[in-house]
Amino acid sequence: MTADKHQDKKLNANSAEPVQTSDDPFAQLPPASTKRWVVSRKAQVVRAVEEDLITLEQACERYSLSHEEFASWRQLIKVHGTRALRATRVQDYRRASRRLRSGS
Repeated sequence: MTADKHQDKKLNANSAEPVQTSDDPFAQLPPASTKRWVVSRKAQVVRAVEEDLITLEQACERYSLSHEEFASWRQLIKVHGTRALRATRVQDYRRASRRLRSGS
């Protein structure tokens, strides 16, 4: 294997098998048709925007997200970590954040 080919591969996080990387910034992101937003998918999209792999506009257009929804994902991760993105916990974390902001 040449050095160039070796640089174009990464190890899959779940196995020791190499995975081809791509110049397409969307290659490692959830599909545009994603309807079920699990924590890991939300975190992938937020991370991609924060690392300038894609723009906020591209993410919102590709996934039919509002800027407010994306901003809420980003804020929940920043304040509470990725676990806060769990659908069953979002309301609890949002209430806690509001209480912190209001000083209650």
